[in-house]
Amino acid sequence: MKGLDNKWIYLAILSVIWGSSFILIKKALIGLTPLQLGALRIIFAGTFLFIIGFSKLKTITKREWKWIILSGFVGTFIPAFLFAFAETEIDSAIASVLNSTTPIMTLLLGALLFAITFSRNQILGVIIGLLGSLLLVWSGSELHPDQNYWYSGLVMIASICYAVNVNVLKRYLQNVSAMTITVGQFAIIFIPALIVLSFSGFFEETTLSSENLMPSLGFLLILGVVGTGVAKILFNSLVHMSTPVFASSVTYTIPIVALLWGLLDGEHFSLIQMGAAVIILIGVLLANKS
Repeated sequence: MKGLDNKWIYLAILSVIWGSSFILIKKALIGLTPLQLGALRIIFAGTFLFIIGFSKLKTITKREWKWIILSGFVGTFIPAFLFAFAETEIDSAIASVLNSTTPIMTLLLGALLFAITFSRNQILGVIIGLLGSLLLVWSGSELHPDQNYWYSGLVMIASICYAVNVNVLKRYLQNVSAMTITVGQFAIIFIPALIVLSFSGFFEETTLSSENLMPSLGFLLILGVVGTGVAKILFNSLVHMSTPVFASSVTYTIPIVALLWGLLDGEHFSLIQMGAAVIILIGVLLANKS
């Protein structure tokens, strides 16, 4: 019972943290380019993680490093830039909704590539949650016809990356602590992020003298440390204590938090979208019914 309670607590905390990350990306993009945002997000998170857990790197074995490398790139590095570029064209709340396709990708990839079995309830829950997400996307496109929905494909690619990552964590890194995995991931992607930042134009006078730079860096610091660093530790712990589908179900509840932030930020949402959010929650409950 204790384990069951813990995984739901982790799910709720991650929903709030990652649900808030989309509005933080939106605000940070006011003074930064997508490349700058993605790189700095990784650098801020990596610096924080090295301070609290650098010693964990020496405990990683040679066999584990190859999976941590893969996990670092598909689970953090690539999605950080994909979401930044996506939110230059589509609404932050809609991006979070599209991200809720992760569990269905996790289900398919887990079955096809990792020989992970799932129950009928999990399949039904994932389908219901996905239908709710599609309803949210449709209603969002009706409200915002001026948005370029081709950029939603970037979020879909990020969802596939997350699906690969959660299956890798569960199958190959189950016996490695969440902190060790997270620090190892950022040790791998930290230098590539620095390289991207150096070519992004961040150090040019026009960027450094911008009045929007400091507020954007403030939002990004919160995003990097809490939304990426702390959240990655919590997520890796959640994967250990639950199933890949349960862990990826956090992407069902994230849109609800993101929609609320969007509403506070002046974005417009319909009653249909709110109803779709309820459908998503039903999908989560069914996907995790004993």
